[in-house]
Amino acid sequence: MAGYLATVLICDDEPSLRELIRISLAGGPYRFVEADDGEQSLELARQVRPDVVILDVMMPRRSGMEVLSTLRQEEEFAQTPVIVLTAQPATREEALREGADIVMVKPFEPGQIAAAVEEVLADKE
Repeated sequence: MAGYLATVLICDDEPSLRELIRISLAGGPYRFVEADDGEQSLELARQVRPDVVILDVMMPRRSGMEVLSTLRQEEEFAQTPVIVLTAQPATREEALREGADIVMVKPFEPGQIAAAVEEVLADKE
């Protein structure tokens, strides 16, 4: 699909981390939509139907785990790849049980986020 831009929904309450993710994916066939809290994450997911969601666990209004659980319960998002970011290694198993495709523990290298997005999008094809 030449010219197709995958929509990446970046959900994190830290602007600097959202920017790091955008920079990490720069040059790829992506367009970005950003949410800074859990409630906005769900609203934007329903509006733009992203190809992949990058979701921080610790966010205001709704946690990333709540967002993940809600997305997995909605039929249109049951198969949408979700990459969960966490500062707490102990939350990794919970995120996988809730349906995360990949869980990345902060801090991570920029190349790791690009590789994770490429991996989940390749699996989706």
